[in-house]
Parts: sequence; structure tokens; C-alpha cells
Amino acid sequence: MRLRSTLACLALLASASAQAAGRPRYGGELRVAHGGPPEVAEPALADTPLEATLLGLLSPPVCRATRDGGFEPALARELSRPTPQSLRITLPNPASATALARAWMRLASNDGASPYRALFHPLRGEARQVTPQGATLELTLAYPWPDLERALCHPALAPPAAPNALGPFIAAGRGALEAQTAWPQGRPYLDRLLLTATDQRGLSRLWSSRQVQVELGVASETDTTAGAPLYATFLAFSPRRLPPDFRQAVESAIDREDLTRLFVQAPAQPMPHLLPPVMLDAPARPRPSAPSASPARTVTLRYDASVEDQRAVAERIQVKLHERGYTVALEALPRAALRARWAQGDFELMLHALLLPPIPGPALAVVLDAGGRKDLLGVELPAIGALASSAARDARARERALALAASVPLVPLYVQGLGMRFAPDVGGVMMDAQGLPSLDGLHVLPPEGTAMGGRP
Repeated sequence: MRLRSTLACLALLASASAQAAGRPRYGGELRVAHGGPPEVAEPALADTPLEATLLGLLSPPVCRATRDGGFEPALARELSRPTPQSLRITLPNPASATALARAWMRLASNDGASPYRALFHPLRGEARQVTPQGATLELTLAYPWPDLERALCHPALAPPAAPNALGPFIAAGRGALEAQTAWPQGRPYLDRLLLTATDQRGLSRLWSSRQVQVELGVASETDTTAGAPLYATFLAFSPRRLPPDFRQAVESAIDREDLTRLFVQAPAQPMPHLLPPVMLDAPARPRPSAPSASPARTVTLRYDASVEDQRAVAERIQVKLHERGYTVALEALPRAALRARWAQGDFELMLHALLLPPIPGPALAVVLDAGGRKDLLGVELPAIGALASSAARDARARERALALAASVPLVPLYVQGLGMRFAPDVGGVMMDAQGLPSLDGLHVLPPEGTAMGGRP
């Protein structure tokens, strides 16, 4: 009997040791270098993949879209559907609910006009009036939209990174982030992240000298991990200010393969349609012939001063359109000023880059609004949302993207993902459907032969 008890105890101890060995260990820090700004802007403007990743450390959206077609709560404690036409979002506290409601209402207003407001179109009132009830937001749909939850996971819909924002980490001095113990999904494994902003040369130097364990925004196709390519760049043009054959002039002059290979930061690929190839893998249309010669015309192309490769792309477009009789002046603007020009329709040509949702229906909504065709949302989205099957909704969105391309004043150019490097001693590397890494799940792997334990 005593032997049996001893053997049972040994079996329990072996089981507990195996479980402990399979759990990441809490504690430690990681040194992270990135090619972005030292500080990120408001969520609707921090929409490069890199900036969205950094912002999510301090102020994430309500949920994360997962690669299996679902979602998991992030800022929210729970997302539920009391009825098919309503969505209840339960936040950690009333302050979080109020901050989120204000951010959404600003995004939907004329003052904060953004193409990401299209993600609210299925809601009654399009989120122009959201009233929290304690720590809860109750949303009513104007028409069926089964993809609402995943659309609301978009990083642009996060609340601002204010001092009282609730994210997996909190700011702790310049370049330092410490684990947030009150994070609704459980504190991160790491105690802190140490961030360094630098350029591509600095990234190479820091990595080769092993001074960092994680790098984000790496412009290389070797020795890197790449997120889903959803950061799409379009050439937007004003039909009111340009001749009817302008699209033909651009399409005949620009070689997307050449543009992407020579002028765009990797990882990148050409984008011939309104949706990225990862969503719409259809052959590109043959390039048209050049339009008939017309009188010379001078136009201005505005682009984002903070996105390094947009200048090279703008200069290439300048050269190629000169062959079609256009003298193109270039103007670099801060992103906020560029979006303001877009909202007012105050431009002739503009490079418009957007982080598209990973679902064809919501992505099409953002693209249509970005192309100045908000009027199409009320026609196209209800027909997509009425389909019960996600595969059918996705197929319908793809079909409509192809059918509507000629009526939307956007020329798709290329799409990019986030290039990353992780040292061998970094564990827990996971990507979401948006193509962004979940840094709050990272942990430091112990040296081989060292047992791992749970929370200290």
C-alpha cells in the first residue's frame, strides 16, 4: 500500500514537472528595434503595419482577428450577440467604454473623417452616436453583417494611447514599456520591452551585433518573417480635375512589377485589383495602350512624407506620366494633412496607403470610401451581409471588387506586409489575421536544460 502511494506521488510530481516545463516563464525583458517613429499618432493615423503594432502595445482594439477566421477579445472582456442584429461589447471599466465611444464617434464625424469609418457603416447611425452603459457598449445593426466583430478588430478603431489607456503594456520612460498587470487578457509574460527607433542601416547593425532580440519593419526578404500583405497603396485621382482618359494614361505608363521590385520596401508585391492578392488572386488585366495625345497638363501629386518609399514611388510616377503629357509637381505632407486633403476632396493626385482588414467585405468597404464612393456602401454591403456563409460573402465581395474597379477613382499599385526578425531565444511568436505580431505573448526561452516554470 505504501509503495502504491509512493508511486502515485511520483507520478503526480512527474506530471506537474511536465506541465511546468510546457509553460512559458514569466519575467525578463526583450530589446526591440524598429524602423518607425519614436511615438505613434492617433489610431486612425497610425495605420502602417509597424505603427499599428507599436500602438497595440499601449492601446489595442476591442479584439484580434485570428487566422482561423474567428476573433478573440483584446481590450474587450467579451463580445456577444444578444440578437442577430445587435452586438454587446463589455469593456474592463466605464472609463474604457467612454474612451472607446468617443474615439469611434470622432472617427465617424466630419472632423475626424477617415476611410476606416466605412467599417461602421453596418451600424445604425454609423457610430456617430455611441452611448456607453457603464462598461458596456450596445450596438444595433442597420442590416445583417456577420463580419462586424472581425471588422471592429481593426487597429484604427482602437482608443487613443492616453496615459490611462488599458493595454498589455504601459509607458515607463523613454523607449521602455512595462507589463500591465490589469490587462484584461492576463499580464504579458515579459516584465518589459525596451524599444529603439532607428533606420534600415541601424536595424542591420543592431541585428548583426546581437544588440536586439526583435526587429520590426525590416526591409529585407531574407532572414525575416513577414506578416500578411494588407498595407495597400493606391494612386487616388480626382475625376473632376483630370480628363476621362487619365486612368488609361496611368495604367499604360506604370509597370506594377517594376514599381514594386525597384522602388518599394520589401516585403511587397504588385496589386492589380482593388483588393490585395491575398484576398483576390485573379490575373491582372492587360495593360492598355496609351491614350491619344492631348494638350500638356500640370498636376500635383501629394504623398505621405513619413513613408519613405512613397517619395521614390511618387518620383517614378512623375517620370512615367511625363511620357503621357503630364508635368507632375510633387508635394510631401504629414499624414494628418494628407488625410484632411482627402476628406475635403482637395487634391488632383494622391498616394493613399491603407491597412485593409483581412476580410474581403470590410476591406471593400474601406476601399470604396477611400475612393470617394461612399454612396456605394449602402448598395453593396447589405447584399454581401445577407449571405449566411462566410465563403459566399467573401466571393461576393471579390466579384464586386472586380466589377466596380472602373467606377472607383483609385489605381491599385502595390501591397506590403511587416518584415520582422526574432532571435532564437524569443518564444511565443504568433501573428494575427491582420498580419501583425502579438508581442504581448512573447517570452524569453531559457537555456537548454533549464526547467521552465509558471508565474513567480
